[in-house]
Amino acid sequence: MQPIFSKGYIDIQDATQNNLQHVSLKVPKYQTTVFVGLSGSGKSSLVFDTIAAASRRELNETFPSFTQQYLPKFGQPHVQDIEHLPVAIVIEQKRLGKNARSTLATYTGIYSLIRLLFSRIGKPFIGYSDSFSFNLPQGMCPDCQGLGYVDDIDESKLIDPEKSLNQGAITFVSFGPDTWRWKRYATSGLFDNDKPVKDYTDEEYDLLMNAPQQKLSHPGEGFPKTALYEGVIPRIRRSVIGKKEAEHHREAIAEIVTRKPCPTCHGTRLKPEVLTNHINGKNIAEVTSMDLSHVLKFLNGITETLANDVVRELSTKIQSLIDIGLGYLTLDRGTSSLSGGEAQRIKIAKYLTSALVDMVYILDEPSVGLHPHDIKLIKQALTKLKEKGNTILVVEHNPAMIDFADYVVEMGPLAGNAGGTVTFTGTYQELLDSDSLTGKWLRRKHEWGQDRAPKDYLKLRNITENNLKDVDVDVPLGIMTVISGVAGSGKSSLVTALKSNLKGDYIDLAQAPVGINIRSTPATYLGLLDDIRKLFSDNNNRVGTSLFSYNGRGACPRCKGKGVTITNMAFMDPVVQTCELCHGKRYSDEALKYYYKDKNIAEVLQLSVKDAVEFFSDTKKLSGKLRNLDRVGLGYLTLAQPLTTLSGGELQRLKLAVELGKKGTIYLLDEPTAGLHLKDTMLLIQLFNELVSAGNSLIIIEHNLSVIGQADWLIDVGPDAGRYGGKIQYSGIPKKSIDVPNSRTGVALKEWINQN
Repeated sequence: MQPIFSKGYIDIQDATQNNLQHVSLKVPKYQTTVFVGLSGSGKSSLVFDTIAAASRRELNETFPSFTQQYLPKFGQPHVQDIEHLPVAIVIEQKRLGKNARSTLATYTGIYSLIRLLFSRIGKPFIGYSDSFSFNLPQGMCPDCQGLGYVDDIDESKLIDPEKSLNQGAITFVSFGPDTWRWKRYATSGLFDNDKPVKDYTDEEYDLLMNAPQQKLSHPGEGFPKTALYEGVIPRIRRSVIGKKEAEHHREAIAEIVTRKPCPTCHGTRLKPEVLTNHINGKNIAEVTSMDLSHVLKFLNGITETLANDVVRELSTKIQSLIDIGLGYLTLDRGTSSLSGGEAQRIKIAKYLTSALVDMVYILDEPSVGLHPHDIKLIKQALTKLKEKGNTILVVEHNPAMIDFADYVVEMGPLAGNAGGTVTFTGTYQELLDSDSLTGKWLRRKHEWGQDRAPKDYLKLRNITENNLKDVDVDVPLGIMTVISGVAGSGKSSLVTALKSNLKGDYIDLAQAPVGINIRSTPATYLGLLDDIRKLFSDNNNRVGTSLFSYNGRGACPRCKGKGVTITNMAFMDPVVQTCELCHGKRYSDEALKYYYKDKNIAEVLQLSVKDAVEFFSDTKKLSGKLRNLDRVGLGYLTLAQPLTTLSGGELQRLKLAVELGKKGTIYLLDEPTAGLHLKDTMLLIQLFNELVSAGNSLIIIEHNLSVIGQADWLIDVGPDAGRYGGKIQYSGIPKKSIDVPNSRTGVALKEWINQN
């Protein structure tokens, strides 16, 4: 047995989950194994959907049946057997939610300890721990309910004073003439509906805009009998902002709402009396507004014996966050503003202080969102976890994260149905020396880009967004520009400022999630299905298009067009089976009777994108959209593949494919290489160059050194994160940045080019 397996191994036998082709594999224990391969080659199917799912499922089954119904459900993975499987802890790239009350301090449990600290030794004594909580009535500011901010409505954006009610004086969406909301004012009997608002008396204007809810004594004709009258501002505040409807009117609300710190608590979220309690001259709000490095200094200055245990536990938690490169974060930072990479590092830091060992930690691309400078800290943290007696499994594409592996597993050879086999196992050095796809790409020579000249510049001046420090920078247009810098340095803030200064249209391809469900496929996402159904309907079949919809009349009567049947098993996992009637085709027998070019609708939707380009070659609208999918490297997907089975990298390229073909526009991209193999990254760079040649501008936030090296222009923000960043360290041609020692990206590029 190889020395790498001397401490034991996880033994996977005959895994067939998703696209896995009867995979049998031994993964060494107490080592770091990195899984590589093309997007869609089967890495996630093996690591997350097989190993992690089996472990979590087995763990859940140790609990009583009653408890199991409240635990997350993990389906039975398609694998014959897995032996020597430890308990799995999965650390994914997921943001921490949008709760306005959740901060870094509350999420990590640090705030509970700080509350305890102030209640014990803060002077003067004002109450126990709950008195310092902004999420409980005992401590929260009564005016903002502990949120720290209030929303003001700019009434000048709601009213056109030159117009009357009949002419549409109320300009906010859903309050226009003849809408049901408008009728409350027009039929109230309180106003002359033909009189311009500018001619209203002060009393009339106040009645229109600010009147509280009230029953009218003598309403006009048509006013609902049981309805209450309410001014425009309180009505919008009550019935639109903060309600479900707000999602539909997000842009309109952003136009009229100004968010500002609460005038009572000044953003501290707490009652005024809470802030009179101090430790060494600092109240609790002042401490939570510090970054973690300064909080540690504050704790080191506390000498009271009573606080020793609390200070020790706080220091341990905070030090682990600093060690992983998050020392720039403040404790009051809202979790909704943290990136997926920051969230993942917070979770890693939590486990660094755990006493548990013999676990298997499974990570999904921990390099995403991280500069090469930050990646070194992640590698150190994961090595510490391993040395404590744990097994580390990492799905990764970044060469900087592959090189610290004790063992490498490559999946391939291609993606989708052409993948799902193990194409290499061995050490990192053996990978470099191998004929594997990843080995070949790791050996490729690093080269600089074309250095095309800008066609114009967008001049940004005195930018102070978030942590940016009065930044002046000229952003080139007509070329490929990369904005780089360590996580938290101010890159996204710079792009936000840039967007507000753009005059024309632009395409924002930020990493927002794609809204998908079990019925979503590439055909539905690209809007191809209607045209395909029309071809079937028009092909002398003389039936309506609805027959060829698996969401409508053509759906299989048993599975209702899902292709699978889901049986709820009470406290056990639901059983998901391929539909026995349609065999996963989603359609009824009647729909499958009709043909187009000798294929029925189900057979057409089972075509790969590449084959479908040829099949629909005489239909330009269809073949054009499909060709764009192939251009972004998704030619292997079938038209009917559920989007729920796609990886993050595949979904990002799917969004890009939708926006291709536009000319003379500005594309804004946020880490487009996330989830992409080195080969796919080069394909993407080639596509970017084609977009620039077609007259477009590309502005890309990116950490991938291949993309940065191939760009025409580099803007490096830094030097570090948070208050230690926010400055332009370099702006110019990428290859000249290697001579700028203050540019962290320049330093990383120098190492990268010298690897040749």
